[in-house]
Amino acid sequence: MQELFKAAVERGASDIHIKAGDFMRARIHGVLQPLTQQRLTVEQVKGIALQLIPHEEDKKDFERLLDYDCSWGIPGVGRFRVNIMKQRGSPMIVMRAIPIEIPSVEDLGLPPIINKIAAAERGLILVTGVTGSGKSSTMAAMINWINRNKQLHVVTLENPIEFLHRDNESSITQRDIGTDTDSFATGLRSVLRQDPDVILIGEMRDKITIETALKAAETGHLVISTLHTKNAVQTISRIIAVFEPSEQEMIRVRLSESLQAVVSQRLVQRTEGGRVATVEVMIMTATIRDCVRDQDRMEEIGDLIEEGREHYGSQSFDQHLQELVQSKEVAFEVAKAAANNPADFDLKMNMFGDPRSQQGGSRTGGTQDLADEMTKMMGR
Repeated sequence: MQELFKAAVERGASDIHIKAGDFMRARIHGVLQPLTQQRLTVEQVKGIALQLIPHEEDKKDFERLLDYDCSWGIPGVGRFRVNIMKQRGSPMIVMRAIPIEIPSVEDLGLPPIINKIAAAERGLILVTGVTGSGKSSTMAAMINWINRNKQLHVVTLENPIEFLHRDNESSITQRDIGTDTDSFATGLRSVLRQDPDVILIGEMRDKITIETALKAAETGHLVISTLHTKNAVQTISRIIAVFEPSEQEMIRVRLSESLQAVVSQRLVQRTEGGRVATVEVMIMTATIRDCVRDQDRMEEIGDLIEEGREHYGSQSFDQHLQELVQSKEVAFEVAKAAANNPADFDLKMNMFGDPRSQQGGSRTGGTQDLADEMTKMMGR
């Protein structure tokens, strides 16, 4: 089984799905492909799950486990974020591949401004996007930059721990929710007593977490966290909406003073196969801070992001997508579908000539060929 996982990761798998009654599948460059030709039985999936669960008491209670998170690693290959669940009364496992090497901003193809954002002394930095858009990798790259360039104490609260950071210039303390601390709320209440300079919160899930993160940012710490939102404006609106109407005006003020940047990500198909991150970067300028305070000016933020590209390093999704089409890294139709405003994107691209002449064909490997190769490898 480890050899199968290893082969899938080597072929670029980001996730592996193991479900009773189905083939084992892997998401490779965004496409879910079969790894085996045989469907798995309930007992086979249960056997795999029991190997992944780290605690003996949880193994004994396997039949009562409904949703279970843990991490698991293969030496020389990498680690996996594991979710074990039930569907139709049968076990299922989804494993997210986490590379051994901590990526840099350059490795991920992210704009250089991300390193400057990571260099902030204090405040709140949010990395946003849908599930599987690379948020964890971007946060790991930011912590990696801090670890190589600053002498600080970084405390992370994760569920589960994904990238393993080694102490370098900085000291990195990584706490696993459920193992090292009871919950995000409990961990956050304690973290301010642990002399942190930088606090990474795996996800801001509720009002208590958001409030505590804001407090930490206001008291001179750098706080990095994530939200499942699609762009900067939606991120600000989502945070404000968590609070009662009577609290929202004050939250706008606090957010405008603490927020340093919002980095939003989407993955799109490359013309030559695989996927590339498209990134919106909002840098908090004085004008954007005014817009955050005034709900009637929120709609101005999108234009301000685009206008601030030269002076502040900000950029919209559409600006980044235009670059990727012009470099022929991404096909025009793919970029247009991913744009915030497809009609406006079409008009802007026409300024640079016929955008359709810049298209390329997307290539992904054949699913049956992959399944055949995997099956042969396993000697089945």
